[in-house]
Amino acid sequence: MHKIKILYTIPNFKSAGSGKVVYDLVKGIDKDKFAPEICCFHSEGGFFKEIESLGVPIHIFPFTTNLKPYHSLLFRVLKIAKFFKNHQFDIIHSWHWSSDITEPLAAKIAGVKWVYTKKAMSWGNPRLWKLRSRLSTKILVLNKDMIPRYFEKLKSKTELIYLGVDTVHYHPQQKKDSTTLGYDFDQKDFVIVTVANLVPIKGVEYLIQAVSKLSDPHIKLLIVGDYQNEYGLRLKSNNKNNNIFFVDKQLDVRPYHAIADLFVIPTKTSWEGLPVAPLEAMSSQRIVIGSNVEGVKEVLESFKDFMFPAKDVNGICNKIKWIKSLPKAEKENYELKMREEVEHNFTLEKSLHLHEEFYLKL
Repeated sequence: MHKIKILYTIPNFKSAGSGKVVYDLVKGIDKDKFAPEICCFHSEGGFFKEIESLGVPIHIFPFTTNLKPYHSLLFRVLKIAKFFKNHQFDIIHSWHWSSDITEPLAAKIAGVKWVYTKKAMSWGNPRLWKLRSRLSTKILVLNKDMIPRYFEKLKSKTELIYLGVDTVHYHPQQKKDSTTLGYDFDQKDFVIVTVANLVPIKGVEYLIQAVSKLSDPHIKLLIVGDYQNEYGLRLKSNNKNNNIFFVDKQLDVRPYHAIADLFVIPTKTSWEGLPVAPLEAMSSQRIVIGSNVEGVKEVLESFKDFMFPAKDVNGICNKIKWIKSLPKAEKENYELKMREEVEHNFTLEKSLHLHEEFYLKL
């Protein structure tokens, strides 16, 4: 039986964001039917070792090229096409974030089916994104709002497949009062956790303002993620609240789910494709609240009372006070329902199965 040879393209594995999705796809895909390979620009990045452990072929190759200078563009695209053709890939699945058109153009010249996953609710250069989409064989989207917003004229090309969470890895946890990094809390404390690489769209400043405004000495906030940038460092340096803690990026966030009474995703713009961090918290049987923006509202579609308007400090305050005041039995019931939501709609197994079906239909 001929195995379908799939090349997953991604610029790098500097972080475990899209890299982790590619890792899960390559690791979990049925090896009796598919032969996955990976292509990236370089071998740098903390997550690359994890990718190497998969034991599949990894190509370090520039699978895109600059549009300029135009006089040499065709030559450079043909070089990429030759690489695709020589390796006899059946499908190329791009996880590149950009509006690049050279990769799909090279795939078309090589006669290889080329698909891409639209990861975020941003469009950048509309002309190039539209051309990238028209050059594609199919487009995968991560939430229902993407199709009417960006692909109304290309509906026949688009398909919705949610990202999935490993519900065994992110399992229900008993509440703990400390982490291995030395953060300790007592039983009176109400611990809020958010996990994100700190960039302005994440809206973490509104969560900080809400916790400060509540002025409750028992409400503690842990902000977990890479803050080594202008926005993150500014938030950290401006923080005067002793109950708010900045925790550097963690490869394993489960210890922070374990101490959390509440997980918050305060995204301030319609940017998220499908945020995985709140799904991981829900899978760990934690209550999640989030802003009512595309992507986040897909995750919390069954929990509309757990959303607040984006950038609304008072809205965040009210949700925190509400969750904090819940009787224990009611709180546990919500935690269970959020875990069940992930089990029904957002499991890694379901995502893998839908991807396999998608590839077979191509």
